[in-house]
Amino acid sequence: MAAFDWPRIERDLDAQGYAATGTVLRAAECAELIALYADRDRFRSRVVMERHRYGVGEYKYFARPMPAIVEELRTAMYRELAATANRWAERFRSRDLYPPSLAEFLEVCAAHGQTKPTPLILRYERGGYNCLHQDLYGEIAFPLQFTCALSRRGRDFDGGELLLVEQRPRAQSRGEAIALDAGEGIIFANRYHPAVGARGYHRLNMRHGVSTIKSGVRYALGVIFHDAA
Repeated sequence: MAAFDWPRIERDLDAQGYAATGTVLRAAECAELIALYADRDRFRSRVVMERHRYGVGEYKYFARPMPAIVEELRTAMYRELAATANRWAERFRSRDLYPPSLAEFLEVCAAHGQTKPTPLILRYERGGYNCLHQDLYGEIAFPLQFTCALSRRGRDFDGGELLLVEQRPRAQSRGEAIALDAGEGIIFANRYHPAVGARGYHRLNMRHGVSTIKSGVRYALGVIFHDAA
């Protein structure tokens, strides 16, 4: 991640609430994470989306200790994104303050009863999808999150674009459908992102989901920076 164009990522996040990272994981790393999905001991819980009307598919939250690659990715990416999170808080005129390291931020989460890890792997088969939602698990929430495709588009699956919907005040919503291939990632606002208007900055609400899988099986890694209650 040190080779990422972080100034460009920051500009894209400020302008549109999301930013593509390009390739984050190698093919072997994607395959390694997919192979973990069958190991119950590596996860703290499994959610079947249909039971909660979240969509069609399932996902599993990692247990601690998490795989080293997930832990390292979460730690390094938080360190790069903390400045953007604090800049957004200032524009929102919020009192939220995000410390420079993930370890310090997780201490804040723990002080509010949020101690369960939230990085996860999602799995969809043909016909699966994820309804528009926001990943908020308690009082404390980091304003950005990251997802990375693990499966190969056009070979392992078709369809399954990441959906981002921006709800604008007194206007119709605006959507994006983003196709990610194996190893490619994207950072996006998990609830709001700032937009400048006639009276200064205001909040634009964002939700995300996944379009219907047309064929095959799609796996993805999700990295959420706040822990859950």
